[in-house]
Amino acid sequence: MKNLILITVGIAVLDQLTKQMIVRNLDQCGFGFCDSIELLSFLKLILLYNDGAAFSILSDAGGWQRWFLSAVSFAVSCFIFFWILRLNSSERLLGFALATILGGAIGNLIDRVLLGHVVDFILLHYGNLYFPTFNVADTAISVGAILLIIEMFYKKKGRNGHGKNT
Repeated sequence: MKNLILITVGIAVLDQLTKQMIVRNLDQCGFGFCDSIELLSFLKLILLYNDGAAFSILSDAGGWQRWFLSAVSFAVSCFIFFWILRLNSSERLLGFALATILGGAIGNLIDRVLLGHVVDFILLHYGNLYFPTFNVADTAISVGAILLIIEMFYKKKGRNGHGKNT
């Protein structure tokens, strides 16, 4: 249990530190040119502010989305936190998945409440094909969701008698 809280806090802190580093060192991208740091031929660091949800959904909704998305994020975070508290010590993969999701959710919630937007800075692309810009918190949420799916299939396989469920 203590390890899961440390993972959660570690992800949220790493997310906030990386965002602060980017905000201090890069100018925000608008419709024109902006600062960017090319790390690899397919990976850049840039600074974008997302007023909406994933993939900038609701970003032009007029401001009400800040508090709505904050409330949803807070409610989901509480649900996940209490789920973690109820886990058995044998549910390690599930616990890790939930802790990574919770850490990412808290990282983005901090941005939304304090800044009114989420700081995104990782840009993946191949030629002229671009994936929406994201951050450490988004990465943690995605990894946690993938692990939840793996856990779900693992448990289902164990219940059907086609594999072990430990």
